[in-house]
Amino acid sequence: MMLSTKKMFLLPAVSLALAALLSACQAGTEQTVQPAAQVLAVNASHYHNVQIAGTEYQLFTDATGLQVQQGATVLSRYDGAFIRLTLQPMDDSSLLLAAMDDNSNSLYVWRFAPAEPTVLQLMQQQLISSRVVDDLCFYRSSENQQLSLFLLGGRGGADQLLLQQQQQWLAEPLVVRELNVPYDSTACAVDHIAGALYIAEADRAIWRYQAEPEADEGRSLLQVNTPFGQLQGEVKALQTLPDGSLLALEEEPVRLLHISSDGQLLSAMPVPALKEASGLSVSMTTNTTTAYISTEDAAPVQQLALTLPVMAKRTEKAAVMQIMPGLQTEPASQRGDVMDDPAVWHHPAQPELSLILGTDKRAGLDVYNMQGKRVQQLSVGRLNNVDVRYGLNWQGAAHDIAVASLRDDNSLQLFAIDATGKLHNAGKIATGMDDIYGLCMYHSSQNNQHYVFVNDKSGLIQQYQIGSDGKNWQGSLVRSLQVPSQPEGCVADDKRGLLFVGEEDEAIWRFAAAANADITGEAIIRVDGERLVDDIEGIALAEHNGSSYLLVSSQGNDSYMLYDAAPPYTERLHFRISTNPQSGIDGVSETDGLEVTTRSLGPGFEQGALIVQDGRNRMPEQGQNLKLVPWVDILQLLE
Repeated sequence: MMLSTKKMFLLPAVSLALAALLSACQAGTEQTVQPAAQVLAVNASHYHNVQIAGTEYQLFTDATGLQVQQGATVLSRYDGAFIRLTLQPMDDSSLLLAAMDDNSNSLYVWRFAPAEPTVLQLMQQQLISSRVVDDLCFYRSSENQQLSLFLLGGRGGADQLLLQQQQQWLAEPLVVRELNVPYDSTACAVDHIAGALYIAEADRAIWRYQAEPEADEGRSLLQVNTPFGQLQGEVKALQTLPDGSLLALEEEPVRLLHISSDGQLLSAMPVPALKEASGLSVSMTTNTTTAYISTEDAAPVQQLALTLPVMAKRTEKAAVMQIMPGLQTEPASQRGDVMDDPAVWHHPAQPELSLILGTDKRAGLDVYNMQGKRVQQLSVGRLNNVDVRYGLNWQGAAHDIAVASLRDDNSLQLFAIDATGKLHNAGKIATGMDDIYGLCMYHSSQNNQHYVFVNDKSGLIQQYQIGSDGKNWQGSLVRSLQVPSQPEGCVADDKRGLLFVGEEDEAIWRFAAAANADITGEAIIRVDGERLVDDIEGIALAEHNGSSYLLVSSQGNDSYMLYDAAPPYTERLHFRISTNPQSGIDGVSETDGLEVTTRSLGPGFEQGALIVQDGRNRMPEQGQNLKLVPWVDILQLLE
């Protein structure tokens, strides 16, 4: 697999200076210590001392290749001009090694399992054409059950390659994210528990990024060079420690820096035995921490016994259930926060001809077929939420109806859907709201009337009855409701006459949906900050075997909650939507709106689908889109 060429990124000098000033506020007082160095009888450009099943092994690279030893016994060799050897423990009996061949710019990944007949097994060999790789670092996400490898380039770019997902190896590594990093980046390391990626920008700064492939692309400054911080030389290697702190190796003069996770310099350790250094690894036992420092020209390795503070034990995050999307729509025509809410129109006779409607917050409504292709665009203005109901005459003929909240003039935008699935602009209904936002529709089984619930950022919720004079549709306000703060997502249960509303930062509310019902609501599910994390965004209902379920997008932790839609509203599932490597579809993050249908949408979605907005559309980086998960996959988790 060949990686595409990326654009270079140059950090503006002004931005760096401002960031450096912020770092100066966090800097601690340097404590200079000088531990005694011991010269090992090993010449290596990169050196690791590891313990597997109680036995120590030495893994290192020199001018001729990679070598694995147990004491003086050579267990395995692999010829090549390898640089930047990095390790990742897999279990108690094996670990992964990755390195770049400097001559061919090829990535090599091996599995080292000393108890097996072939102790060193080549897992991957791949030419990297996207960039010259200056460093490698593994990331193992316990929460999302993924193993990836960062390839750091020195000219302003990095790739994140997915190697393993839910214990399954990919046939070949898959680029799941492309990062813009500072020009002249020299080293990387990952804190697996915090999900933090650290990148050294030569002798200027150390930055922290999020390591999850679906995470926000923002970064924060950890440390900078003097006079604003404590860096003095070019940082050539980084290593994270169990407590979340960081070791940084300066090349010349050689210094080993211990930096806290909040950027404070805890200690600086000169290594005068070396004129320059480029390789760093750490070995930790119950009582000792040892650093191994090496040079590019494979001089003798220096061993330093470190005296570090007692490290607080941290626990890995628990695994979150993962489900893969089976289809995605074409991306939005513009970049940025564009798409918001989906809805489904079911073809009356042929499910595979059903359509997916998606709001565009800058332009209008996009309509997609069941292959994910855009088949219609209606440029009516900035739409936020949309919903669909069936059987309401328009222009003297049978049509279905879609209604969306139009933010340009705080109105309800109406669409008539004919029998072929073509949408027609059917006019607008003024609301008198100040900042229109979320919307959902309701069809009453008691009086056979159609209604629209629409809310305002103030917490106001209005209910409009939709009627027809035989030619056009009109709306009349029949009721007003209120929640304490900003709502958006809502869904009506036509069968039971209920309305569920998401108050974004606080709770899910239940109201009676009938136009003549009491206006008092009840908060039934509260944000807990751990599983249901604000913002509460999309809300949808699903029926299965006589049970009704409430599905909610928990935007703050990129996940989804499935509850019983009846008291006591028991939680049934907590899951995320992850990468589909076989189909080349990225995972889902920062979801706004969602929809569920349990009716067939054709091949692959015979039992319906969960449809979600994807806030960060990657593989490759494109405008936002919608992802579809077969509903049967969620049903299997419920059983």
